[in-house]
Order: sequence, then structure tokens, then C-alpha cells
Amino acid sequence: MLQIRRSSARGHADHGWLDSFHSFSFADYYDPAWMGWGNLRVINEDRIAPGTGFGTHGHRDMEIISYVLAGELAHKDSMGNVKGIPPGDVQRMSAGTGVRHSEFNHAPNATTHFLQIWIQPSVTGIPPSYEQTSFAEADKRDRLRLVASPDGRDGSVTIHADARMYAGLFNGAATASLPLAPGRKAYVHVVKGAITANGQRLGGGDALALADEAEVTLADAADAEVLVFDLAAA
Repeated sequence: MLQIRRSSARGHADHGWLDSFHSFSFADYYDPAWMGWGNLRVINEDRIAPGTGFGTHGHRDMEIISYVLAGELAHKDSMGNVKGIPPGDVQRMSAGTGVRHSEFNHAPNATTHFLQIWIQPSVTGIPPSYEQTSFAEADKRDRLRLVASPDGRDGSVTIHADARMYAGLFNGAATASLPLAPGRKAYVHVVKGAITANGQRLGGGDALALADEAEVTLADAADAEVLVFDLAAA
């Protein structure tokens, strides 16, 4: 089964300092048909205006991944982490029993553009933790590079969830495929450019939700950046 999630159909909130598109129901945006996909709960495409950001707020029992596309995201949390997250880095925060953090764009003249991703954990009540890793463009070129997984395989960040996240950069005739075990779901999110996923043409901000499929196949790309999620069914 394939379901296309067009960029234009996503929820949208413009707060002035924050321009945000929601792939799934979030905050004041509610769509019962798109509450999540498998254990993937949130993909928000956020643009933070210069000199602004999210003030200190709390989370618990959620795996939160930040994937920066442009600018830099300044992170500070109650675990003592004070980090800058540039493009190419993947940041993972396991909220566990509870964590408070802030996220800011301190640049005076540049917008911070990033994806905020939430995945439901497979275990709750764990101590909160933080991890950040840089992935070179060459490692994502014409292939799906594992960037988040339950076991930290191949240098990926470790998430406490039955899910794997891959990132890839594709152009022209380059192709890739990802086998899916029976009973798994998958979600393909196109960050930019255009690509064909399982025969469906997708552009920037579009996504393809898959269930009961043997694999994800990617082909016919035009300067595309893609995230692919291998997910538990629920």
C-alpha cells in the first residue's frame, strides 16, 4: 500500500518568528488521517527567523531528532549540553523521564531551516540522554546512509525506538533500494529536489507512506535530498 502525502496538504502555522509545516497532527493542527505513521509521530519543517527561537520547554518519553538544512540551531538543555547544530549533523535527544531544552537561531541575518522529528520510544522512563554526529555529504551521495538506529550501527546515532532513519543525496540516474521486513512500515520524506519512490513522483516537502511493501526503491532524481524511515507498524 502506498499513500502520497503532498507538501501542500501538510498543516501550516506561521507565528512570525517561526514558519512551520506539519506532516502529522501537531499542536493546533489536527488531521485524524495523519496522526503519525507506524511509530513515527512528528516531522515538522521549521524555519526560525534570525535572533529568535524556542524558549525553554519540556519533553518526556520521546525520541527527538533534529536535522538541520540551513543555518545553525543552538541547543541548550537541562542535562548540561550546549551545542550548535550545523547542516550535516544529526542530533538525537532521548527525553526519557524528562528534559528541558531551548533551541535558538542566534544569527543576525540568516534563517535556520531544520526538520524536527519525533519517534515513539520502545521503552519509557529511561534517563534522558543526548547524542550528535556529523555525516559527510560524500557518505550520503547516491546511497541511503544509516543515520539513526536502535543499535548505533555504522556510526549512526542511537535511538531507543524500533526504527531506522536513512539520509541520501541523489541526482540523475543514481538509484537505491531498502528492503523491508514483513510487517514493517516505511516513510519517504523528500527534503528538496525531486525523486521517484516506488513509482511515485515526489517533490520537495512531499512524502510517501508505505505498508505491506517488500522494499523502498528510489530512482530518477533531480538534486534530491531524501530521508527514509524503516518503522515498526505501531
